[in-house]
Amino acid sequence: MADRLNLDKIDAHVNIDFENRVVRSLKYRGVELCARESAVFSVRLTDKTGKTVDYDSTKATAVKKLKFDGEYERYEFCGFLEDFSVIVLKRDNEQGFDLRFEVKNRTEKIIEHVEVLPIIFKPFEKNGGIGKLLFPYNEGALVEDNDLRSVSHLKYVEPDYPTITACGLFPNMLCSQFVAYLFGEHGLYVGAHDEVRSPKAIDYFAVDDEKNIKLQIRLYSGKGYGEDFAIDYDMVYRFFDGDWHDGADIYKIWLYENLPNGLKKIAENANLPEWYGDFPIILTYPVRGYNDMDEMTPNELFPYVNALPYVDKFAKETGAKIMVLLMHWEGTAPWAPPYVFPPYGGEEEFDKLFDALKERGHLLGVYCSGFSFTEQSNVLPSYDCKEILKDKETFKAFCAGRDGKVVKSTVCTGQRSGYDICVASDKGREILDQAYDPLFAKKLDYIRVLDQNHGGSQLFCFSNEHNHAPCVGAWMTVEMQKLLTEWNKKAGKTLLGCESASAEPFLPNLLFSDNRFELVHFIGKAVPLYAYLYHEFVHNFMGNQVSGLLLNASYLYRMAYSFVAGDMPTIVLNPKGFIQQKWGQRDFSEVPVEKDVLAFIKNMRDFYLENKQFMCYGNMIKPLAYKTNKIVFDCEYGRTYEDCEVLSTAYEFGGQKIQIFANYNLIAKTVEICGKEIEVQPLSIVKIKI
Repeated sequence: MADRLNLDKIDAHVNIDFENRVVRSLKYRGVELCARESAVFSVRLTDKTGKTVDYDSTKATAVKKLKFDGEYERYEFCGFLEDFSVIVLKRDNEQGFDLRFEVKNRTEKIIEHVEVLPIIFKPFEKNGGIGKLLFPYNEGALVEDNDLRSVSHLKYVEPDYPTITACGLFPNMLCSQFVAYLFGEHGLYVGAHDEVRSPKAIDYFAVDDEKNIKLQIRLYSGKGYGEDFAIDYDMVYRFFDGDWHDGADIYKIWLYENLPNGLKKIAENANLPEWYGDFPIILTYPVRGYNDMDEMTPNELFPYVNALPYVDKFAKETGAKIMVLLMHWEGTAPWAPPYVFPPYGGEEEFDKLFDALKERGHLLGVYCSGFSFTEQSNVLPSYDCKEILKDKETFKAFCAGRDGKVVKSTVCTGQRSGYDICVASDKGREILDQAYDPLFAKKLDYIRVLDQNHGGSQLFCFSNEHNHAPCVGAWMTVEMQKLLTEWNKKAGKTLLGCESASAEPFLPNLLFSDNRFELVHFIGKAVPLYAYLYHEFVHNFMGNQVSGLLLNASYLYRMAYSFVAGDMPTIVLNPKGFIQQKWGQRDFSEVPVEKDVLAFIKNMRDFYLENKQFMCYGNMIKPLAYKTNKIVFDCEYGRTYEDCEVLSTAYEFGGQKIQIFANYNLIAKTVEICGKEIEVQPLSIVKIKI
C-alpha cells in the first residue's frame, strides 16, 4: 500500500508508505527533501487526571485501505494499545497532494491533537544542508541557521499550559497557518486551509544531533472526553518554483478566496478613522521611570502636557501627524493588567494632553497589557489584588491546566505575578469588561490593548468549568472574535491593536498593531511576509523596538525596513528629551541622530502621500530582482546581521505596479535593476514603474 505519487509534469515524487506507516520520500526537481523516514501522524490522548500519551502511525498494528469515495483515498490505522483508530484521507493534485484526518475515539479520553506529517527535512543551508524555512513568525522569518534560535531566548518551546507566548502558535506569534521549505530556486508549501482558523502549533526544531529539521504541525481538536475528531479542511502540500514570495502566493490565493468574516480592504473600509491613511508618526515614551522595571516615580514628561514641546517640534520638522502612545500611564501599576483606569495623576491631567493634542490635530493612544490578572506588581509593590483573590469565584476566570488546576502565568514575570484570564469564562469576561470599559469610553484614537496576547490570541485553557470544551480548539478563535467584536462596538472609532501584528482571524478587529519584526532577528532574516499577505487590509506601526537585536547605527535601517514593509515609523522618546534606539535601552553610548531621523521620516511621509494609492491601498507584490551592496550590523550576543544597503519592495494598485527603493544611509547609494543603475539619495525613497 505504498502510495507513490509521480508528478511527471513538474518532476516531483511522493512516497507515503501506508503499509509500513511511514513517509519515505518527498522529491522535487531531482532533490530529496527528507533526511530520513518519518511517521505519517501522531495522536495525543489526555485522561481526566491530565495525563497525556502520544501514539504515532508506526504504533498501529494494522492498516486497511478503505473504499475509495471518489475524491480521497482512505487508509485506516488501527490496533493501537488503546481503542481508537485514525483514518487518513489523501487526495492527489497536479502540484502535490492534500490530506485530512479522522480519529474514531472509543476511549474515555480526549483526542487532544493530531500531529500531521512530521517531516524530517534535511538541515538548513548554514548548518550544512540544503534548505531554509519561510516561517510566519511576526512580520515573517526566513530561517537558514538553526543555531541562531538554539542560543537565543526564543528557543523552540513545546506549546502547553501555562502558555509561553513566544512559541510557534497560530493564531499567536504566527500570523498565518502555513510554512514553506525552500531549497535552491524551488520549494514545498505546507498549509492548513482552515476557514475557522482554529489554533495550531506550527514549528520546527533540530533532531538527529542538532542537524536535521523536524516540521511540527499540530491540529487541536477542541473536543471532549470520548468524542471523535475529524479535520474538515485540507492540509495542503504543493511543490513550486521560485522564492518565498512564490510559496506565500499559494496561501495568498486561498486567503483572498476565504477572508475572515468582516475583513474589508482599506480602500473600502468606511469604519477606519481619517488619520489611518495620513502616515502618522508614533511617539512613545513613559511618564514614570525610564525603562520596564525602573523605579516608578514621575519623570520629566509628567505632567502629561510636558511632552507637547516635543510633539510640536517633531510635527514641524516632518509635517506629520503625531500619535502620542503613552507607557506607564496606568493609574494602577505599569504592565499590571487588567485594571488600568483612571490614568496616573487623574483624568484631569490626562485630558489636558488629550485636548491639547486634538487642538493641534494630533492623536493619543495608550499601551495596555493584555489578559493577565495581576496578583502583585513587581515594579510598584504597593499595588496588589490579593484581597480580590480571596474570593475563590475569581479563580473561575483563569485558564486552567489539564488537571483543572490554576497555576501562575508565565507572562512578564519580571513586572508582575498573576494568572491568565480565559475569555470563554463568564467571570473572565466580567473582569475584562470592568477593567476596560472605562478606557473604551474615553474615545481615544488608539488602544494597544493586548500586550503579551501576541496576535490577539487566547491562551491555552483546559478547564471543564468554562463555556468551552476541556481542550484547546476552535473555541479559542471563536471566543476571541466575539470579545474583540464587542470591544470594537464599545470603542467606536478608537482602533484596537495587539503586540506583534494581528493574527489572521482577528484582522477585522485589530487594525493597528505593534509589529515587532525585530523579534525575527533572533531566529533568522526578516522578510515582509505580513504585508505581502495583508497590506490591502491592515496597517501597523514599527513598535517600540523593545526586543531590538540590531543595535549600533541600525535605527535608520529599521525605519527603512518598516517603511518598505508598509508600517508607520515609531520614535522612542527618552524622558530626558532625546531619541532612543529602542524602549528599554540602558546604555546610551549609541543613540540615533535626531536630525537624521526626522529628515528620513519627512522624506518617507512625502513619498507616502505622493504615492498613497500604492502605499496605503495597494497590494504588495513580488519585486524584481536587483543588486546593491551589503551592510553588516553588529548585534547583541556578539552576532552580526547582513542586509542590503538599499531595501526594496513592490506594490500594485488599479493595474499599475511600482517598485520602491529606500536608502537609509547618509550617502547616496546605487542599485542595479533590469540592466540599469539607479542612484538613491541619502535618507530617501525612489520608485520605478514595473
